[in-house]
Amino acid sequence: MEKTLLPPIPVKRYFTIGEVAELCGVKPHVLRYWEQEFTQLRPMKRRGNRRYYQHHEVLMIRRIRDLLYDQGFTISGARNKLQEMVQFERERRKAGDVPLEGMEAVEIDREEFEAALQEDHEAHDDAERPTFDMSQLARLRRELYEIRELLSPNH
Repeated sequence: MEKTLLPPIPVKRYFTIGEVAELCGVKPHVLRYWEQEFTQLRPMKRRGNRRYYQHHEVLMIRRIRDLLYDQGFTISGARNKLQEMVQFERERRKAGDVPLEGMEAVEIDREEFEAALQEDHEAHDDAERPTFDMSQLARLRRELYEIRELLSPNH
């Protein structure tokens, strides 16, 4: 099959399900289904259960789409292939190879993160302001540490 040319991903913090559907060439209901099938896909949910995807999730969706639509994998096969890809990247990092072309380890400055969070908070009116409980923040922190560990050149 010929690969579909997808539009470039804009530089922004969050994407709605409609934006992601357009960026990845799939319908929103497909994205919701893929969330159930691929545990790596966990968009942030805000008030009203609205989904907000981050850049790395858009990339993951494009990878899933490529496996399913362009390479002809089944859902199960794509799930296994994604796990193999993650394992392969872990082994490369352990061997001292660069994890991914164009990727570099990013140190997260706590003050900068809190300032960005405050800026995001101020940019939304009360109806759109995200509400977080401590378990969500703890999960986010754990995920960020896992991502940092995955991107670390020492692994």
